[in-house]
Amino acid sequence: MEKFGKSQPVKRTEDQRFLTGQGRYMDDAVPENALFAAFLRSPVAHGRITSLDLDAARAAVGVHLVMTLGELQAAGIDTVMNATTVPNRNGTQGAASERHMLACNRVRFVGEPIAVVVAETQLQARDAVELIAFEIEDLPVKMDVAPGGEPLHPQAPDNRAFDWHMGDEAATEAAFQAAAHTVALDVHDNRVIVSSIEPRGCQADWSGGRLHFSYGGQGVWGMKAQLAQKLMLDSDAIRVTTPDVGGGFGMKAMPYPEYFSVAVAAMTLGRPVHWMSDRSEAMLSDHHGRDLTSLAELAFDADHRITAYRVHSRCNMGAYNSHFAQAIQTNLFSRVLMGVYDVQTTYLRAEGFFTNTTQVDAYRGAGRPEAIYVLERVMDRAARELGVDPWELRRKNFIQPEAFPYKTATGETYDVGDFDMVLTRAAEQTRGFEVRKAADAENGLIRGQGLCYYIESILGDPSEGAKIEFCEDGTVNLYVGTQSNGQGHETVFAQFLSDQTGIPADRITVVQGDTDRLAQGGGTGGSRSVTTQSNATLVTVETMIAAFTPYLADKMGVEESDVTFDHETFRAPGSNLTPTLTEAAEMAQADGRNDLLQHEARARLEARSYPNGAHVAEVVIDSYTGETRVDRYTVVDDFGNLINPMLAEGQVHGGVVQGIGQALNEHVVHDAHGQLLTASFMDYALPRAAGIPMIKFTSAPVPSTANPMGMKGCGEAGTVGALAAVANAVQDALWDHGVRQADMPFTPHKVWELLTHGSVAAE
Repeated sequence: MEKFGKSQPVKRTEDQRFLTGQGRYMDDAVPENALFAAFLRSPVAHGRITSLDLDAARAAVGVHLVMTLGELQAAGIDTVMNATTVPNRNGTQGAASERHMLACNRVRFVGEPIAVVVAETQLQARDAVELIAFEIEDLPVKMDVAPGGEPLHPQAPDNRAFDWHMGDEAATEAAFQAAAHTVALDVHDNRVIVSSIEPRGCQADWSGGRLHFSYGGQGVWGMKAQLAQKLMLDSDAIRVTTPDVGGGFGMKAMPYPEYFSVAVAAMTLGRPVHWMSDRSEAMLSDHHGRDLTSLAELAFDADHRITAYRVHSRCNMGAYNSHFAQAIQTNLFSRVLMGVYDVQTTYLRAEGFFTNTTQVDAYRGAGRPEAIYVLERVMDRAARELGVDPWELRRKNFIQPEAFPYKTATGETYDVGDFDMVLTRAAEQTRGFEVRKAADAENGLIRGQGLCYYIESILGDPSEGAKIEFCEDGTVNLYVGTQSNGQGHETVFAQFLSDQTGIPADRITVVQGDTDRLAQGGGTGGSRSVTTQSNATLVTVETMIAAFTPYLADKMGVEESDVTFDHETFRAPGSNLTPTLTEAAEMAQADGRNDLLQHEARARLEARSYPNGAHVAEVVIDSYTGETRVDRYTVVDDFGNLINPMLAEGQVHGGVVQGIGQALNEHVVHDAHGQLLTASFMDYALPRAAGIPMIKFTSAPVPSTANPMGMKGCGEAGTVGALAAVANAVQDALWDHGVRQADMPFTPHKVWELLTHGSVAAE
């Protein structure tokens, strides 16, 4: 079979229901007899709970249940949340902070859940939360990302979560000692709040000895495994479903404490229990993103070729290890440590520290945007200090096409790439910058241009499954193991199956998010969906064709070996019977061959794909006010073969906007007492449509050899490239005005201070 067919810009079929209000999100599917949950959350960042009086709340109108950690433990469940740890440089393991589903005698961040109230209505539950009387003895608050301070956990007496490294430290130091030039840059990657359009929510129902748990997440099977483990239930006693999801971005990939409390409440009460976060609650309790400071250093020979690279990052973990957090700025950061540059001598050290703030975990790109941001910022600084054109410095150090497959210093194997071709395409599309800059200068405006050349390592479970089912009405169900959070999966997966089989796309229904309907799946994360799911679908189609072939050979009166399938019809020499797959299924139905109406398979990709590309941003700064806007934005991406270029472009647009938001507007601010000062959209600034330029997207494919379709994931790539492109553009604009160091976010006040004083006053 041909592995990849037509690339077509098909509009998203699911948009019809989304734009007409027919989407089914968590709050749209509340059972009539459901109870509602609300959480008492800590109002202080660090303290010891000295008293907790639940009597008034329990006696309140409509209240059915009030639980603290004690009640959860009495239910016989494991209340400690799982979290990844990484090895330290000295061979020990990173600190395993013990986080319970509800606070255990002590609170460590504002918003930590202490108790849950379940009542007849949401208003009654929230009112009852206000009746809980409690006292908290304040403890010293730790906010600095450094060793020392009041210990948050006995496992980390100096508040160090981990001290991890990768690479040859001695060889890297020797290369720096021998270098003709060295360049260093200390750069901060600001903390952000994910701000998905739909906050987190869930509901649980215990009926007939079985738990049905539904939540707005990024995959049902991981959540099912966690529920089974923590609630001490047999896996078969749990069904997990996911309705439409209003954005995830990594933040909804992991289990949260509230989910287990809601499940226990439903099991205790025998009625469905529903919980939906409000916006400020989400800003306090959803995992935050980024928040690290990195010292990046490059060593060069006399010809400006890079001979070594090293990075030392200090990462803010928040109050606890969240599910994946220790892995993000260590293992995942290292995946693209050296980007697209041909350098084998590298060293990465990452330290994580606990602070009295909300946990930090995966956010669109999870470690790869952070790594590329650091690298591309220091590459830009190197170009300025060495007096070299930043485009040419990159070009000189690119991995060349003949070097592929290329094994990086951190163990990745890039299969293909033509970075010079992509950069050349970007250069052609951004000509005229100097003319635009001169015209702006006449009007008191400062224009800067920034380049970022990124590469992404596609992560997540490399295995995936699919099931194809022919229905009595002539439609076809395609069951998938990934989970759409708004990316357009219903369109693109139906389009791919249609391309491979000739089944009309409008007759295909994509079914997702139900552990009872597909036995196993990997969910969505790390831009894995398009490659892993298409690969599984391809194998399932091959399984289906193999199953139909002997049946049709008998109908045609030919040998099995004579039957072929051309992506639309079965044919055999000497036979006038040329059925499509749909017609073959109708024949099988009529013959009672139900075994031919369902086909299921799993497949595994043995290698990752590596999307890459050039982002070029141009910013314009008002020198009188410091107001900074992105005026032009150009992307040339190598995503390999594209099923639907329109959807890929949409993913790039969304990712770039999130990157622009972090670069110009978004910034989490706490006061010295750990109070979140940016806990609503009155204080936390998201990008607005009026501040975003038209984003020019061009596909420059170099098909991947890591999967039979030649595809490369594209979901996170926009954010990976956007941060450094915008930041480098701002730095370019400010450089001629004597500003040598500029960190995100580039708010008007910060940029005005940089232009006026050359530095920014401490917050």
